[in-house]
Amino acid sequence: MPMTNNFYWMPIIATIAESNRLFAWGLNIFNQLGDGTTTQRLTPTLIGTDTWKFISAGVNHSLGIRSDGRLLAWGRNAMGQLGDGTITDRLTPTLIGTDTWNIVAAGANHSIGIRSDGRLLSWGWNADGQLGDGTLTDRLTPTLIGTDTWKFIAVGSGRSFGIRFNGQLFGWGWNGDGQLGDGTTIQRLIPTLIGTDTWNIVATGANHSIGIRSDGRLLSWGVNTDGQLGDGTLINRIVPTLIGTDTWKFIAVGNNHSFGIHSNRQLFAWGRNTEAQLGDGTGINQLTPTLIGTSTWNTITGGLNHSLGIRSDGRLLSWGVNTHGQLGDGTTTTRLLPTLIGTNLWKFIIAGEQHSLGIKF
Repeated sequence: MPMTNNFYWMPIIATIAESNRLFAWGLNIFNQLGDGTTTQRLTPTLIGTDTWKFISAGVNHSLGIRSDGRLLAWGRNAMGQLGDGTITDRLTPTLIGTDTWNIVAAGANHSIGIRSDGRLLSWGWNADGQLGDGTLTDRLTPTLIGTDTWKFIAVGSGRSFGIRFNGQLFGWGWNGDGQLGDGTTIQRLIPTLIGTDTWNIVATGANHSIGIRSDGRLLSWGVNTDGQLGDGTLINRIVPTLIGTDTWKFIAVGNNHSFGIHSNRQLFAWGRNTEAQLGDGTGINQLTPTLIGTSTWNTITGGLNHSLGIRSDGRLLSWGVNTHGQLGDGTTTTRLLPTLIGTNLWKFIIAGEQHSLGIKF
């Protein structure tokens, strides 16, 4: 099942009333927007009255950490991916437990999070061992994984990654094509150390992953059918493979495409582009990191076949497929190039498979 994952940040304020408020747009068939309906939205639509500090979007469910640190979830829940102890879909953000949280990540049908004490918990579908608890048993509520403390997480389709406070990278779940990067194609049911490097950040898509090492260098691994690894080939890699000699600030992946924000803040993209998801105006797959325009950027995120980014001036742009309004420009027209969305300034965005979420500054 396709999936995406990624998070991150950036800038001044549209109106005081909308500061840190949540907006959603795009496909809404499973209530993944959280507005209490199943109506798709073609422009950013205000969700409730709470203020937020972090959000994540999966295929058909969404997670958010409110300003008070509490976790809420909404959308599809057939596999328990919302973590409320049921398999009932939720039309609006629903409080999950009483803990406070640092970060959460929504996968295809599972979720993981780091609590405010640094401990890792996971819930939802577990057929591939993606929860990391040593079993293949689905979990309907957040379940503690080991005793270690963690600083970063990322999830994809059937697998998960975490970076511990010492910078070591761990992966678990489905690994049939080397998606975990541990040099094997063996499924892992518990967090498994990936190499000896230390890392700043990792991002994972349908079947590939990329990461920035602690020296700022970019590496990638997993499936490479569309050039999504960026090494100039279509060869799968079962261990992290160095991409060029540049240094990078930020990364994100979509289903089969990848993005990097260079240390000079310019945006580069590579991989599948037949739906214009790279934003270079061509619709042609790119096998190496390709410069996108001349702007500088704060953050970037990728969905199934659409992408969004926040420029250095805080403005939101989007491009790619727009069948369900996931670009937020008020149309269902595919965009080949980054297209400005309104005049507001944004702090945080995330793309689900065919929906998008954002927090205004």
